[in-house]
Amino acid sequence: MIGVAWPYANGPIHIGQVGGCYLPPDIFRKYHILGGNKVLMVSGSDQHGTPVTVQAEKEGLSAKELAEKYHKINTKAINDLGIEFDLFTYTMHPKHKEVARDMFKTLYEKDHIYLDVMETFYCTHCDRFLPDRYVTGNCPRCGAEEIKGDQCDECGLLLDPQNLHEPRCMFCDAAPELKESEHFFLRLSHFQDKLEKYLEDKDFWKSHVLNFTKGWLKEGLNDRPISRDMKWGISVPVEGYEEKKIYVWFEAVIGYFSTSIQWAEANDKDWTEFWKNPECKHYYFLGKDNIPFHTIIWPSMLMGYDEELNLPYNVPANQYMKFEGKQFSTSRGVIVSMPDVLEMFDPDAIRYYISSVMPELRDTNFSWDDLVEKNNSELVGNLGNFIHRVLSFTHQNFGKVPSIGEIDERDQEVLVQIERTVKKVSNCLERCRFKDGLKKILELSREGNRYFNDRAPWVEIKENRERCATTLNVSLRIVKALSVIATPYLPHSMDELSGYLGQHQDWHERRWEDAVVPLQEGAELDEPKPLYKNIDMDELFPGKKILSSLNALDLRVGEITEVKEHPNADKLYVIEVNLGDEKRTLVAGLKPYYKKDELKGKKGVVVANLEPAKLRGIESQGMILAAEGDGTVSILRSKAEPGTQVEGTVKGVEQIAFKEFLKYEFLVGEYADGKIKAGEVFEPVDKEDYSEPVVAYIKDDKALVFKDEIGPLYLDRKIPPGSKVK
Repeated sequence: MIGVAWPYANGPIHIGQVGGCYLPPDIFRKYHILGGNKVLMVSGSDQHGTPVTVQAEKEGLSAKELAEKYHKINTKAINDLGIEFDLFTYTMHPKHKEVARDMFKTLYEKDHIYLDVMETFYCTHCDRFLPDRYVTGNCPRCGAEEIKGDQCDECGLLLDPQNLHEPRCMFCDAAPELKESEHFFLRLSHFQDKLEKYLEDKDFWKSHVLNFTKGWLKEGLNDRPISRDMKWGISVPVEGYEEKKIYVWFEAVIGYFSTSIQWAEANDKDWTEFWKNPECKHYYFLGKDNIPFHTIIWPSMLMGYDEELNLPYNVPANQYMKFEGKQFSTSRGVIVSMPDVLEMFDPDAIRYYISSVMPELRDTNFSWDDLVEKNNSELVGNLGNFIHRVLSFTHQNFGKVPSIGEIDERDQEVLVQIERTVKKVSNCLERCRFKDGLKKILELSREGNRYFNDRAPWVEIKENRERCATTLNVSLRIVKALSVIATPYLPHSMDELSGYLGQHQDWHERRWEDAVVPLQEGAELDEPKPLYKNIDMDELFPGKKILSSLNALDLRVGEITEVKEHPNADKLYVIEVNLGDEKRTLVAGLKPYYKKDELKGKKGVVVANLEPAKLRGIESQGMILAAEGDGTVSILRSKAEPGTQVEGTVKGVEQIAFKEFLKYEFLVGEYADGKIKAGEVFEPVDKEDYSEPVVAYIKDDKALVFKDEIGPLYLDRKIPPGSKVK
């Protein structure tokens, strides 16, 4: 059972929402359907949230009219992107209202909800009580200005409007006053012990989700008001209080349950199969701002309502995907809307890019430059190029799947690589590590390109047709595997690829185990066309320069395990490094600057695709990066595990000569006032607040900051800004 956070129906869905919580569950759902599991994925438009009424007043529409307008727009965008729900509904649906009222009434009757008096803001100028989002002010924790009264979008702090500094009415800008009003409260304090026990076996949760949840419990749970003085929403089902509305954060999560019942009734299914079956696992996909609602409040509501209902098994909440360093926000107009993006790009190009920069463990940054670069160099240049090379050459010379002949050691390596990759991708998707799964897919495609180049079938076809047939059969096995394991990410193009392979299967007809099943020898192949196309930035944004990425480099974290003096050189060390899945010998000129024990055990950054070179009789299989300035040398450091890739670089790319590497300019920089200072001032691609000096790749007066999955790389020693990295 997959629950997906409900988007407010106050504007078009934006790309930050897709990367944060709508594409990840779709990838997860498709994978499990391919694996033969029963899956129910539900969500819908949150039509009762205060953002809807705020936007409705701006557009001169009723809340109902606005909610229906954006539900229709967003449903189409979701469908066009290939995101498939078993039911994507809306909170105005009668079934949702019925179930929400029933849950409220049941919890009230069980004394998990009680009536009390609270102070709430009232604007005397507008003559009305102000719901949370009708009050703006400054965040008491981070100081962000003009935030809404329920939550700070900058730091994620959950608020009551009374916590704001300098609160104002969002309509007239007057300072509201506090008035007492009766409201209903959820007794979260009832569930403190049960929630602590519930979390005992959740050590597999993402660390930020688990730590955030434990932090709430450590502070002790406070009861929270769940009604509001509003005209729009679901009425409180308690006699005498019908004019009050159920607060949206309490009501919206009930949508997972009500939609499951709605789906079951419409399809003659049994909803208890997904809600009262102990073998059914519940996953909830959302952004980090929604974590407590799904790990604290929703489990409490379920426990109080019916103890037989399944609780969340995993809540793989993502961090934020930002736009040019700013938090996406529909209400603030900081959006890249999906309807607009879908008019510019093919759906799978969007899905690929969002998957590659998904904010799984930390905030990431959406960039038009990066989208174009990843599309052209990875999706087209790597995956699409390999698939089309194999299909077009095979179709032209054989027209069908060639028979495999005698295989040699290299062929066997590739066949083993296929099976290993299928298992690795499966493992990544099981654990909701979607970026890692995509990387494994690209690694298999790169291996395919290497194999195809090594075998050179254009030569084999002239010299030994049988050997060429074997090469193409093995290559087609890679393509077949890719057509399955890339399906959760790229369903449209993988369906097209299925046709070129002569199978003509919709993705629902494929199964995960098919990835390692060879194509039938002699089967006819359709004439292929390229699956993907390059994006021309000049056509989309005339005059805008693209910051070249680092995709020609393979930069990996390497742990220094041994340091020896070079037997034939006074200034060189012979260094052994662990790159995770392999070990390398490097020759480095660090002896004048580091003692051996100062290097051993440290994790640096290795250029892993540098052409090997003999230095004083010992072959160096790469190079370790270090900054030099004011007579000091400092290696680049990382806190990530050995083998971790530096963002923007690619494992397994072709080797480059040292002179080619020198074309890249890496500088030490400090972050200040929204810019990277490195001798001169460069605009960064992302605008995080780096507390320590960083290293950046400089091109076209811009800076691409070096990062791994944990964060920016850092320096071992103090080096002045502007110093070069060698």
